[in-house]
Amino acid sequence: MSDEAARTETGEVVSVNVSAEKGTIKRPAPYIRLYEHGVADDAHAGAWHRQVSLLSEEVIREFEREAGRRIAPGEFAENITTRGLSLRNMCPLDRIAANQAELEVTQIGKECHGETCAIFREVGRCVMPKEGIFCRVVTGGRIAPGDRIAFRPRPLRVTILTVSDRASRGDYADRSGPRLRERLEGFFSGKRWHPQIETRVLPDEARRLETELRAACDGGADVVFTTGGTGVGPRDVTPDVVAALADRTIPGIMEHIRVKYGQSNPKALLSRGVAAVLGRTLVYTLPGSVRAVGEYVEEILATLEHTVLMLHGVDAHGSSG
Repeated sequence: MSDEAARTETGEVVSVNVSAEKGTIKRPAPYIRLYEHGVADDAHAGAWHRQVSLLSEEVIREFEREAGRRIAPGEFAENITTRGLSLRNMCPLDRIAANQAELEVTQIGKECHGETCAIFREVGRCVMPKEGIFCRVVTGGRIAPGDRIAFRPRPLRVTILTVSDRASRGDYADRSGPRLRERLEGFFSGKRWHPQIETRVLPDEARRLETELRAACDGGADVVFTTGGTGVGPRDVTPDVVAALADRTIPGIMEHIRVKYGQSNPKALLSRGVAAVLGRTLVYTLPGSVRAVGEYVEEILATLEHTVLMLHGVDAHGSSG
């Protein structure tokens, strides 16, 4: 069995549901047809990231005990009610497939409509803010009750490259790479992502760094962090290599970091670190000191998740409904 097959989980479609207006209960239908903008004849169809919503029957049954009554499929305005699929394990960019249709997870939960939501008025809360899964259509198709539905996790691939002549020779142990990995693992702990982090140590050589960056991008890395080589020394080539490969730069992040920490430590202003986009990969070049790694990554993490989603065409600015 392939790794992908081993990671695929299957369940069943219990109900498919549609509504003509947003903020209203959806009604079960014999089937739904997915197209590029979502569910045909459903109010949430459109050129945005929340085209299709899913909720599990298991969550609905849990909520019924609190509500003290039976809750029908579609009452939480979900398009697809599932059984036997661990929706609580789903993360952004995961894939869901049923028949020929395929969905991409774009958002976990959403703001409840509050007093305009019938369930909220009755019980005082709603499950969709935490339990709802929202997707966009990758491949259209027909889905009906009784269909098998599959969940295929997609890892968030992160590569850490420590760029240091001395660390690569073994003159001393790399400390910045492990510190960065520890900080990233702490950040993603408990979050709805499947992080997959790789680390490597290489010398301050432009050609070697370029090779590693190209390999990471070609291998599907979502984010690459480098540590070291951001100063003005003769072997400090990291920002120059990244800038030469970049499709776009994101200057505001590094400008903010230099200004913030340069106020108390003027040497921080000498860092030439850059943030850039290479294809669909984010690249951040950090200084080599353990302290600087902690400072830089703290600021970067404030926007990392949003930036990853934007690179995949998921922009929630101004979305509603």
